[in-house]
Amino acid sequence: MDRSDFANRTFDEIEIGASASLRHTLTGTDVEALAVASGDVDGFHVDARDSADRLSVQSAAAVALFAGLVNRKLPGPGARIVSSAMRYAARLQIGDALSASVSVTAKDATTSTLRLSARCVNQHGALVAEGELIVEASKRRIVYTDVATPEVVVRYGDGFASLLERCARLAPVRCAIVHPCDGASLGGAIAAMRAGLIVPVLVGPTHRVEAAAASAGIDITDVPRVAVEHSHAAAARAVEMARSGEVSALMKGSLHTDELMSAAIDAAQGLRTGRRMSHVFAIDVPSRPRLLFITDAAINIAPDLEAKADICRNAIDLVRLLGVDVPKVAILSAVETVESKLPGTIDAAALCKMADRGQITGGVLDGPLAFDNAISAEAAKAKGIVSPVAGHADILVVPALEAGNMLAKQLQYLAGAESAGIVVGARVPIALTSRADSVRSRLVSAAIAKIAVHAQPSARKA
Repeated sequence: MDRSDFANRTFDEIEIGASASLRHTLTGTDVEALAVASGDVDGFHVDARDSADRLSVQSAAAVALFAGLVNRKLPGPGARIVSSAMRYAARLQIGDALSASVSVTAKDATTSTLRLSARCVNQHGALVAEGELIVEASKRRIVYTDVATPEVVVRYGDGFASLLERCARLAPVRCAIVHPCDGASLGGAIAAMRAGLIVPVLVGPTHRVEAAAASAGIDITDVPRVAVEHSHAAAARAVEMARSGEVSALMKGSLHTDELMSAAIDAAQGLRTGRRMSHVFAIDVPSRPRLLFITDAAINIAPDLEAKADICRNAIDLVRLLGVDVPKVAILSAVETVESKLPGTIDAAALCKMADRGQITGGVLDGPLAFDNAISAEAAKAKGIVSPVAGHADILVVPALEAGNMLAKQLQYLAGAESAGIVVGARVPIALTSRADSVRSRLVSAAIAKIAVHAQPSARKA
């Protein structure tokens, strides 16, 4: 962007009749952000399809455009809106191309204020808003030569905070920390203990656990421990404790995921139920008004139709526990049409028919849907997709582990998202924490596990 855009026009330089204008196309993200800014929301559930029709959003959109003109162009940096009087007319819709303009009608040298007429119309020339602004202009030059334009990311709220707050009312659950032989896994477990989420039981080689605690400066004096020889033994012992009811959840430490899951899926001594186990990521994306759930990105490499059905069932059950009454489930593929050359699209169609026949219950399924159509109402509208799920998905069911793993990590590292999650479909929830996970991510995974445990009346709490 041209740095001259950051220079203001001083009060003395501005003449009566000076004007400025801009054009902007209203997007779903704009609408949701304006709804949040105006407070016209229901929790985290902001539906872009109807938000543009709200008076609060309509007025906020016009005011935002006029404020942008004042702060950016006329007078520019250093300006302050003293007062405004506006009239609002035509309703707004996503996709409207808005043209806003301001023009100086009077000046007051004693207060350094300008009187501006303001007008905004849509692409059809219909009046959206008009009125008058009183703006204080700076008498000195302001040039932000050293300021780069930041990338603005709207953070609606903290979806994870609501989960942690909800957990405060629940008793902590006994959780085996499997092979906690590094500072990250020990630190996460102790933080979860101090937050009242779990009562940890450290299962691992005593000398390695104690060495990790000493190295990280973590006091584990009063934390229960179960001594085993190595990581494989830790996985087996932790699973045995879960089977016997000694603990009601597991959390992965510094061992490989396949070591822990091999013990968990063992046909004779594992934690199998009537369903296939699967993993669900809870993703808090800054630009979304509610949590997004991705499955399966950690356990099932290339699931067949029956496995995908259980993956859907597991995710729906968990997301309902976390507060979404009827989750919207998007079955992802590269396209939104059924194609014989893309087997995932056939599975998606079959899963939707299974839901129609009552074989998958508790949620609303649609697919195949491409990623953009699943999360963007604008993209879905452009493709002519009419669906209660498209553009509003709560759960994204990926065709294979690789796709899900890349999607979750892209959201984390490119979109600033936070992630947490657990394995479901087992006798107890299993938190598969990663070495790269933050303490907060471990806390939220423990919180999700805690909620899942409390949904099982027979499970052992602290």
